[in-house]
Amino acid sequence: MPSFDANLEPTMVDVKNAVENTAKEIGTRFDFKGTSAAIEIKDKLVTLTGDADFQLQQIEEILRNKLTKRNVDVRFLDMGDVQKIGGDKVKQEVTIKSGIATEDAKKMQRAIKDSKLKVQASINGDVLRVNGAKRDDLQAAMALLKKEMTELPLTFTNFRD
Repeated sequence: MPSFDANLEPTMVDVKNAVENTAKEIGTRFDFKGTSAAIEIKDKLVTLTGDADFQLQQIEEILRNKLTKRNVDVRFLDMGDVQKIGGDKVKQEVTIKSGIATEDAKKMQRAIKDSKLKVQASINGDVLRVNGAKRDDLQAAMALLKKEMTELPLTFTNFRD
């Protein structure tokens, strides 16, 4: 039976490369000389550090540009709150989203059921598996999910006939 998986998974190699390129640019830019501006990544957590909120916004903009150049959707970024860490320094933690949250998976499942397409959707952990008799129905389900869930950068994998 034809099926596909809908999931939320960025290419972490590209994310790490974008963070490293951002760090290089921070090191070479004149407006960051002599400041505590920095960016680092550990697993799926990116930490931005700077002297002021304005610097954090500049670092975030550079990161978004680098991610876009590497074809990584910026909707994977979950921006945290700006925190003061002593003196005038501030930091912001950015989480890289991966895996579909349960409530989002339920919304997607409901959208597929309400569309009256002849497909079945089931939640497998943080992935939504869609099965159907015809390939055209699966492609219609993909189009429906892209249209309904615009806030999520969905990727479709394991398309099987």
